Amino acid sequence: MSDKKKILVVDDEESIHLLYKEEFEEEGYEVTSAINGEEALDLFDKIEPDLVILDINMPGMDGIEVLRKMKEKRPDIPVILSSAYPEYKQDLASWASDDYIVKSFNLDELKESVRRHISKKKT
Repeated sequence: MSDKKKILVVDDEESIHLLYKEEFEEEGYEVTSAINGEEALDLFDKIEPDLVILDINMPGMDGIEVLRKMKEKRPDIPVILSSAYPEYKQDLASWASDDYIVKSFNLDELKESVRRHISKKKT
C-alpha cells in the first residue's frame, strides 16, 4: 500500500494532465487524471484522493457542479479550483472550494496551495 498522497486532476485539456502529472509526481504525489466531471466523480469514489485540482470550464458537467457533488460526499476533501478565467473567482459558487488558482505555466502558486492543503488534511 502506497503512502503517497493522491491528487485527482480534473481538466478537459490533455496538456494540463501531462504538465500536472509530471510536476506533481516529481514532488512525490500520486496523480490520477479525469477528462470530465462524470469521470472525475467516478474516480473520486474509486481512488479516494487526498486533494482535487478541478477545472471550472468543461463540457457537460462544469467544475462548480462537480465541486458541489464532491463536497456533498466528502466535505473534508480539499478542492482547488483552477481556471484560465479569473472572473469565476467572484462567483459565489466557487467559494465552496478551498482555493482558487488562475491557470499559469508557472505552477509555484498551485504547488504551494497543494502543499498547504495536503499538510492541513488529517489522514
